[in-house]
Amino acid sequence: MSGDKQGLQAHLQSGLTTVCRCWAITRTDGQFFGFTDHDMELAFDGLIFKASTGLTAAAIEQATGLSIDNTEAMGALSDAAVREDDIEAGRFDGAEVRAWLVNWANLDQRVLQFRGSIGELRRTGGAFHAELRGLTDLLNRPLGRIYQKPCTAVLGDGECRFNTDAPGYWAEAEIVGFDGGTSLHLAGGDAADEGWFERGRLDVVSGPAAGLWASIKQDRLVRGGREITLWSSIGGGLSAGHKVRLTAGCDKRMQTCRLKFNNFLNFQGFPDLPGEDWVMAVPKKEKSNTGGSIR
Repeated sequence: MSGDKQGLQAHLQSGLTTVCRCWAITRTDGQFFGFTDHDMELAFDGLIFKASTGLTAAAIEQATGLSIDNTEAMGALSDAAVREDDIEAGRFDGAEVRAWLVNWANLDQRVLQFRGSIGELRRTGGAFHAELRGLTDLLNRPLGRIYQKPCTAVLGDGECRFNTDAPGYWAEAEIVGFDGGTSLHLAGGDAADEGWFERGRLDVVSGPAAGLWASIKQDRLVRGGREITLWSSIGGGLSAGHKVRLTAGCDKRMQTCRLKFNNFLNFQGFPDLPGEDWVMAVPKKEKSNTGGSIR
């Protein structure tokens, strides 16, 4: 991935330069997009950078220390490159971005200037504007343990360690009715109890929206299947006939972890944590101080 940096430096110091920028975007689903602001297609390291996308970029800001490197890229929406429905569906959210300064007359002379991910992505006037966040942006995330009664883990993650592929905790179904928003009527998957998939997730496994998912708000049993309401709609051409996968939900309570998932050994909450009224409690003669309700 590294090129001839010394050769590029000598070229830049020559006073007559033939340089351009190349951008590589790798989405979370593995799909790759290459762009360049040169007027011809370029290729190196097995990657192809297209010139017909109209992509441009602001000057890259770089700093020493832990300052956040950031920049912005913009380009025209094109069916051959970045499509509007893909942006609307969130397929480019969190995609990895790499940017090179390249001597287009000698592609070996190049340097990687930026590496990070896509932050805010917006569409205006038939074009897209992508905020690019550097690797040090991850240092802005709050870290540490939260002491609370509900579980802080996500079902199936490294702290929960529950196998969501276990029989009975997922089901496949087919969409037979869709209102274009957040309500879906599914055929199949009716072996589980009503509400079994609430707070779980729905993954699309076929059709143009394959790979997208949403959280389940409500799960009701109906004749021949289930009625699912999502917290947010799924873009990308979801329609009747497409297959989906339902994963059981967890409400983070101790009872649910123990009885529904038999996973209490990995419960990441503190069910015996005293309530706020316990902090305000004072010694009394007439009643015992148990930490319970003071009413």
